[in-house]
Amino acid sequence: MTENFESSLKAGTHFNLHKICGEWEGTTKTWFEPDKLSDESPMRGTIKSILDGRFITHEYKGKLGDKDFEGVAIMGYSFVEDKFECAWVDSFHMGTGILFSQGVKEGKPFSVSGTYGVKGYPDRWGWKTEIKMVSDNEIVITAYNVSPQGQADKATETTYKRIK
Repeated sequence: MTENFESSLKAGTHFNLHKICGEWEGTTKTWFEPDKLSDESPMRGTIKSILDGRFITHEYKGKLGDKDFEGVAIMGYSFVEDKFECAWVDSFHMGTGILFSQGVKEGKPFSVSGTYGVKGYPDRWGWKTEIKMVSDNEIVITAYNVSPQGQADKATETTYKRIK
């Protein structure tokens, strides 16, 4: 596994994942209903490599209306699972829960999906997160809320510019 990781870090999946490391600032849009923008607020984040390049973390702080919130995501690529993996927590969306997500390589820098429970609803809901590198200095992180019936609607979209 070390040889696979070393080559991945030099020119493979881990190398590509690390391209988004840096200091970022931008705007997050939030939707609570399909196609009805509820909020647009500033966001600031740091994406950095951890554990000798095995994973990256995304730590961010922003606002939703007049309320501050923050979050952390640990992301990586598992050779054992042959999938991207993510564990995500934040002070707004997840409350006291941890969202675990996985995703296969689809030609995107990073795409994962997971499920979460909603109090009072018997079926689990889905959450899909995509990170697209627009350029060396711009990334877009889009999350979709997926109903138990499979309807995916945009929930958040963060457009980050690299801080130079």
